[in-house]
Amino acid sequence: MTQYTLFETVIGWAGLAWGDKGLVGAYLPEADRENARRSFLRRFPDAAEAEPTPMVEGAIAAIRELLSGQPADLTQVPIDIGRVPEFNARVYEIARAIPPGETLTYGEIAVKLGDRLLARDVGAALGANPWPIVVPCHRVTAAGGKLGGFSARGGVNTKVKLLAIEGAKVLEPAPPKAAKPTAAPQPSLFD
Repeated sequence: MTQYTLFETVIGWAGLAWGDKGLVGAYLPEADRENARRSFLRRFPDAAEAEPTPMVEGAIAAIRELLSGQPADLTQVPIDIGRVPEFNARVYEIARAIPPGETLTYGEIAVKLGDRLLARDVGAALGANPWPIVVPCHRVTAAGGKLGGFSARGGVNTKVKLLAIEGAKVLEPAPPKAAKPTAAPQPSLFD
């Protein structure tokens, strides 16, 4: 049976769902508790609200610390990784190892997986991440100083906010593109 709880953080109401094998989902904070509850229950319609277990209490405390700008280690929070495809599990394992305030690119994770051409697949796996914050998909960015996407509520603005809270150097602008050389104008028929 899946159980869940909502909890307040400095940036809004978040949620965690869990089962016998660990967390089955996380919900990023939003301002209104009832909106958070409705959104959370759309993802987990059969979940029953319950008092957090000691494992969940530990996860809540760490998430609150992290969202307050304090260093917090969420790598030991158990997640039910058996609920996701093997490729996604490998991506999430790498993403979980990215420390707060640091980032990797989709391509760098693809290289760690053994094939730089998997960058789009890495992005797709992170877009399906059921445990945002616990599996810190916000710490994965695009190449060239670009942020890349973020599938959670608020999109890239939420990603920037989370990176800023963690003290990440929120990406330097991409270097300017070199101007294309302009060809001399072609003479017209009348020149």
